[in-house]
Amino acid sequence: MSNRLLLILTTVVLTLGSWQCRKKNDQIPLVSVNITMNINEPQFFDLSAVGGWVYVTGGSRGIIVYRNNLNEFSAYDRHAPFNVDEECQVKVTEDNVIIEDPCSGSQWLIIDGSLLQGPAGRSLQSYSTTFSDPILHIYN
Repeated sequence: MSNRLLLILTTVVLTLGSWQCRKKNDQIPLVSVNITMNINEPQFFDLSAVGGWVYVTGGSRGIIVYRNNLNEFSAYDRHAPFNVDEECQVKVTEDNVIIEDPCSGSQWLIIDGSLLQGPAGRSLQSYSTTFSDPILHIYN
């Protein structure tokens, strides 16, 4: 009976250990984000219309800010969530609808950061936003 218990415990420890290694490799570095921006400033002009987006400095590899509607914004870290150690930076494609990882080919929808295709296996890292016209606050 003790050999069986030892075998079960060993299996559990090895399984958890390998799971931790995989999870750690796919974990975007936790970076404090606390950005306040006036969307009426010239560098944020593209956010004046619904569907507009801009890149801003912050997060792990930069942030994509997208205007969902008149009062709601989304913000995603540009650090690709696949093979995190490669530090690939996602970018918005020419159609202004898709965000793509040039390293893995993974793609996400800009409206909510959800995965469309590719090996990434998860949505983009998102940040919380609040908006009190004209001030947008991005934070975690």
